[in-house]
Amino acid sequence: MKIVTTHNNCDFDALASTIAISLVKPEFIPVLPSNLNPNVKAFMSLHKDVFKTLWAKEINQDEVSEMIIVDTSSWSRIADLKTLKGRNELVIGLWDHHPKDDIEAQQDHSEEIGATISILVDKIIESKIKLSPIYSTLFLMGIYEDTGHLTFDSTTPADAKATSYLLEQKADLTILRSFLKQAYGEKQKDILYEMMKYSDRIKMNGYVVSICRLDIDQHIRSLSVVVGMYREILNSDAAFGIFNDVGRNRCMVIGRSDNEEIDIGGIMFNFGGGGHPGAGSALIKRGKPEVIEKSILAIINGTQQPSVQIRDIMTHPVKVAQEESKMREIATTLKETGCSGFPVVNEKEQLVGVISRRDFKKIRKESQLGSPVKAYMSRNIVSIRPEKSAVEAAKTMIASDIGRLPVIENDAIVGIITRTDVMKYLYNIIPN
Repeated sequence: MKIVTTHNNCDFDALASTIAISLVKPEFIPVLPSNLNPNVKAFMSLHKDVFKTLWAKEINQDEVSEMIIVDTSSWSRIADLKTLKGRNELVIGLWDHHPKDDIEAQQDHSEEIGATISILVDKIIESKIKLSPIYSTLFLMGIYEDTGHLTFDSTTPADAKATSYLLEQKADLTILRSFLKQAYGEKQKDILYEMMKYSDRIKMNGYVVSICRLDIDQHIRSLSVVVGMYREILNSDAAFGIFNDVGRNRCMVIGRSDNEEIDIGGIMFNFGGGGHPGAGSALIKRGKPEVIEKSILAIINGTQQPSVQIRDIMTHPVKVAQEESKMREIATTLKETGCSGFPVVNEKEQLVGVISRRDFKKIRKESQLGSPVKAYMSRNIVSIRPEKSAVEAAKTMIASDIGRLPVIENDAIVGIITRTDVMKYLYNIIPN
């Protein structure tokens, strides 16, 4: 077995570098440590079907013949591979940007650079490997997190080059912002203070909307962070900042929503911008702030549902399993259909559980395949209604660490939404 792994408390640079090695060298299996940073854990919870990885505890360490280590050169940080620690003869490659420690490799590709993934992006360009937006987004998160959005002193031209390439490959900054904490300093505090002084809190159609128009005379970073905090402080369903850049005669409009029924991306589309249901922005040349505000409120006043609902992107009709079906039958069906799981219903067609590939790990003997599905299915049912949004589905999947949600209407299963369905919507592509 050939593996690529990284350090404990895995951050985005470590995750991105691990995944990147598997693109450059497909024979190497990405193996992740048990401890991931919280934002990385949330990201992988939603994207686990896109990035095929194993946990360190899932592999037989005695079968490892070669390994590549990324984003660390210290054996003390490889916590989960206890039987492999110190075995430099197995390490054929090392990719890192930290000071040299005690890991020795046959080939050392380490550099003094802002992020390890920047080294690998250069290798990907050299190898002419085509990146999808999902991979580009992950790799850019690795660079941004380790370079402070290209502001740390360790940042090099190579990091900027890699960033440029990943943006060309359609890395999604909206998704990136969802998982990375951005800079918040004195300028941002001043803007937030001004927004709180001059904000309006409006009730319409059952929503609470906060909106503020503010003149600015210079470029200010992380305004999206300010608008997000502004919404949270005022406890609004949606918030908008209309920043009038007087010197350049243009308005930057930023919106944030915590209510799936207010599609920020759809609203921004009306102004030539875009985004996703929970976040979006638009840059309007020669725009008049008061006109923009009236337009936003008019759109919300006429919006009762999100532009894209679960019913629009769910998979249907639904393939279900009967609770009395044998596990052997379900294993065959899963293999034939390529599905990762099915809802389970009783004789009255009522939802009673979910069976997935991971449930088969409970089986230890061949004879157990003759047991009914109800003996191994998960009874902790998490479902969603068809009028909800893809963002709400993604949040639920992350919170419950599940890959599919039965869609329930009038106590009946009308569809199922999977991580793949959510990825199609969020990224507008089909995951590999």
